[in-house]
Amino acid sequence: MTQNQNNTETMTSSEKRSVIGLSGIFALRMLGLFMILPVFSLAADQYTGATPILIGVAIGAYGLTQALFQIPFGMLSDHIGRKRVITIGLLLFAAGSIVAAVSDSIYMVIAGRLLQGSGAIAAAIMALTADLTRDEHRTKAMASIGISIGLSFSVALAVGSALEHWIGLSGIFWATAALALVGIAILHLWVPTPKRSISHRDMEPVPTQFIKVFHNTDIMRLVFSIMILHCLLTISFYALPITLLEQTDLPKQQHALTYLPILVLAFISMVPFIIIAEKKRKMKQILIGAVATLGLAELGWAFFPSSLTSILISLWLFFTAFNILEASLPSLMSKLSPLANKGTAMGIYSTAQFIGAFIGGASGGFIYSHFHLSGVFIFAAILTLLWLVIIVPMRQPKHLSSKIIHLDTVTIANADAINEQLMAIRGVVETIVVIEEQVAYVKYSADDSDASALDAFKA
Repeated sequence: MTQNQNNTETMTSSEKRSVIGLSGIFALRMLGLFMILPVFSLAADQYTGATPILIGVAIGAYGLTQALFQIPFGMLSDHIGRKRVITIGLLLFAAGSIVAAVSDSIYMVIAGRLLQGSGAIAAAIMALTADLTRDEHRTKAMASIGISIGLSFSVALAVGSALEHWIGLSGIFWATAALALVGIAILHLWVPTPKRSISHRDMEPVPTQFIKVFHNTDIMRLVFSIMILHCLLTISFYALPITLLEQTDLPKQQHALTYLPILVLAFISMVPFIIIAEKKRKMKQILIGAVATLGLAELGWAFFPSSLTSILISLWLFFTAFNILEASLPSLMSKLSPLANKGTAMGIYSTAQFIGAFIGGASGGFIYSHFHLSGVFIFAAILTLLWLVIIVPMRQPKHLSSKIIHLDTVTIANADAINEQLMAIRGVVETIVVIEEQVAYVKYSADDSDASALDAFKA
């Protein structure tokens, strides 16, 4: 192997630095958002005007503004710079955290959570990641960010319970503001500045493509899926902490010790199912099984609320299924989205995720106020039944992989010829040549493609 080939196959120190820094920023922000999830419904009655419905709105409020601003912020970063948009977003997030920290009214907490969500930087971070890593390492970089998000969520559930006992809700919000400022420091002191920023077709939405995506049944099933998944997460963690405290008499300060081992066990339990889904081509079956498992967990909480053993088993089932779906749904989106619409589809997908969080918080508070704890969990189980009705008819996804090929000499004159050459390679099912980016996006069958021809392709 030549030195040049070796350099292509491994990340440079600058790329590693970029991925570590941006993963850290993402993780710090998600940690700040989710630390209140396991404690807010227990402690929010300290605020003036607090009602079950308003407490639920406060839990999910960030999702509403996150959904509204995520795509616009991503598009804005193309014009005024990635780092500038990320800095603005983190400052908004810090400001919202401070508003919530000094609040004594539930309405001001809601305002703070809305302000937190308005700092929607996910799309800008992804775009900056693409700017700072070579095309062949983009998937690896995105996977690293995904892992950091998953880890931050697990840490947030455990740490949030402990922090509320030590410093209260206001202290958690102050800590969240501090995390946002640390994120800004990492951005400017650690993360390199890209030499140029361009729009990336596979990552960034194009407004003119929205209608096409909305008419794609396969994609919209997955958009609905991620919305319901995060709705279930938020609605469940409205009611679950209350159940642990009131039905099992488990003190709040012990909730962290309850969540942590279950989360670790669920992560381990997830792995074999992901392997089966990918290696044995059982993605649809695993997806349906995971949704059904979520429903079983909700029913366990609904009908056995006073049994700590039952609650913990249901919690293990819930997080095993949640982790499977959180890992599988983006993979399915990549497989099913046409290359020309992939960035737009992912933007809509992410927006639906945050809409789900808002709906879950608001509906959790409403249902709890009218139908108590069991009503919340039964409603969540009904949502999983609706979800199953939606996804059971989906077609078995083909096992397709994606590849980005860098092109040194692509022009308007030869773009069509390059596209034809790529389509002639065995196993290639779709290509799109983007002159502005000097790349070709290729989707191919992982089972019967000519991998060596793709790797060696030059234009």
